[in-house]
Amino acid sequence: MPIKKSAKKALRQTKKRTEHNKSVKANIEWLKHQFLKSISAKDKEKSQEFYAKLQKFLDKAAQKGVLKKNTASRNKSRLTKKLNLLK
Repeated sequence: MPIKKSAKKALRQTKKRTEHNKSVKANIEWLKHQFLKSISAKDKEKSQEFYAKLQKFLDKAAQKGVLKKNTASRNKSRLTKKLNLLK
């Protein structure tokens, strides 16, 4: 356990950021799951709706540093390919 005041504060900040990052990643995974489910159901409109939301979340996560830029980009690319196969 930290002894110095600054180390205690750093630990609190880390815990808070970790929780936030986990919730963001969980939300992205949920959206990805819903998107893939709509793809398998061949529901074009729902798929596009989920893709738009997912793209926004991935961009925001990359911008905030939750995900790396290339990771978000790679995910968007793969999801776009799946969406284009539906058309």
